[in-house]
Amino acid sequence: MGGRRSDGGQPAVVQPGQRRPALRTQAAGLARSPAHGRTPLSAARKPGRGIEPAYDPVTISESDGVRYLHLGSEWVQGAMRIRRPFDLEIDYTRDMMAWEGLVESPSHIVQLGLGAASLTKYCWRQYPQAQITAVELNPQVIACARQFFKLPADDARLGVVQADALAWIANPRRKASIDVLQVDLYDATASGPVYDGEDFYAACRKSLAPGGVMTVNVFGRGWGFEDSFAAVFAAFGGRCEALAPVDAGNRIIVAQKLPA
Repeated sequence: MGGRRSDGGQPAVVQPGQRRPALRTQAAGLARSPAHGRTPLSAARKPGRGIEPAYDPVTISESDGVRYLHLGSEWVQGAMRIRRPFDLEIDYTRDMMAWEGLVESPSHIVQLGLGAASLTKYCWRQYPQAQITAVELNPQVIACARQFFKLPADDARLGVVQADALAWIANPRRKASIDVLQVDLYDATASGPVYDGEDFYAACRKSLAPGGVMTVNVFGRGWGFEDSFAAVFAAFGGRCEALAPVDAGNRIIVAQKLPA
């Protein structure tokens, strides 16, 4: 996640961990904002039975050929250059691919936290031999990624699951089934990762096949990176390292499960 507020006449260049103005989606469809000259796009929630859980509202903004995903706040949760929808637009997403030097031919790549589906789409296109699974709690985010961020429909290789990331990854059926795990879990507040404890990272480690790699995006206003790193360090027995932070403050942790 990332993005920056643009206070002047020209939009700010968006970097991960920065902010920019978000335009709330309109249930009726497209509606132009005279103040910003950008178009809020629709991602209406499907009606369900009984009382629905409270999900962060999805909002979208566009500027200079880039479309941005927000969760009801200025914080950017993902971005896509409209003319190059399968590229990795934001710097930290490229760092999330640091596992490529450690896992040569993954058969199962999992993304926890879909966002604008940048990493999911990239892996789907670049690794045609791999099964790609994305886990996202918010159904509006999934619908928005499909409609406005060019996320392909589910097929024999791609599956998007609406579920809580911790519940999904801790399921015993995940044990040793994942070659690459990319963790990018944030809500509208951007105050820190939604899940960030040693127990969560231990469940992530159990889900990895021997030699498997996890990358984690760590960012948050006032968030202690050292605590996040310590939790990963403990869960992976010290088999981890932190990449240098990008300009906006996002920092990627790379951890590997040693073969037995």
